[in-house]
Amino acid sequence: MKIGIAGASGYSGETLVNLLLRHPQVELAAVTSRQLAGKCLSEVMPSTRGPGDKLAFTVSDPVAMAAREDIAVWFLALPHGVAAEYASALIAAGKRVFDLSADFRLGTPALYKEYYEHDHPAPELIAKSAYVIPELKALADWQHKSLIACPGCYPTSIQLPLIPLLRAGLLETKGIVINSYSGISGAGRQAKEFYSFAERTESMTAYGQPKHRHLSEIEEQLGAAAGRDVIVQFNPHLAPLKRGILSTITVPAAAGATIEAVYAAWNATYTERPFVKVLPSGTYPDTAAVQHTNRADMMGVHDRRTGNFIVTCAIDNLLKGAAGQAIQNFNLALGFPETAGLY
Repeated sequence: MKIGIAGASGYSGETLVNLLLRHPQVELAAVTSRQLAGKCLSEVMPSTRGPGDKLAFTVSDPVAMAAREDIAVWFLALPHGVAAEYASALIAAGKRVFDLSADFRLGTPALYKEYYEHDHPAPELIAKSAYVIPELKALADWQHKSLIACPGCYPTSIQLPLIPLLRAGLLETKGIVINSYSGISGAGRQAKEFYSFAERTESMTAYGQPKHRHLSEIEEQLGAAAGRDVIVQFNPHLAPLKRGILSTITVPAAAGATIEAVYAAWNATYTERPFVKVLPSGTYPDTAAVQHTNRADMMGVHDRRTGNFIVTCAIDNLLKGAAGQAIQNFNLALGFPETAGLY
């Protein structure tokens, strides 16, 4: 199967390139970038030398992409607000789209406008899309959707531990506090002084409080799992790491809930899933252990003094938080082995 990547020059796009070049079931047939059009892929990304020697960047143009009869599937690693334009053209041409932007992660145009501060570019496609964390899929027929919205990095690290517990009724839905820490690559590839090595090394700072854009996605999905509104305190931080996310979540335990019940819910959800590892209580997830993997490590403890569960999850923001999860969704939707190209 021939596939293409739009916006291949960013961090998530580059990660997609490296993974898909070695995917056993696909041929990477197109990589697009407005700034890099005409340049050889392996010249720009030396990690692709050999497989990338014969592939050159083309201009990011949704009309031209839609006209490529040889390419059935496109991955969009584009900014929010831009991806929707491309998705519209590609879906109209009968292509399948795996979108890494935020354009189709939310269920209503009103919620999108509230958090992204402009009208949704393609509201008619929202109902035709499916938001998928593969281990937590809710729609029985999601594999048949032509547009798959791949979740954000922070929301992935939060939903993986919390959703099975909310579905099992083990958590109170008020008083949830989420402290998340992201590596610098989470901000994307941009030449700003704030993100330079001299500014960010040996530095940690909070940002985006109290209403980070990912809060919309987090609360919408947690509320769907709980069957009622869930309001959380989300505190994102920028950490002096190249890649990785660590989320530590404090949540009141429901009456009678035990740490054993927490682990039973997790094990029932994840025992057969290759990319989620449930660690013993007291074994703390570490971003260093999940870097360059599509794996999520999670763990929980019960604080009897406060009545809270404290759960922690670590992922690589560019893999399980972006490109890796998109390929995992692609594999499951197209009937390939879930781990293809990811081990």
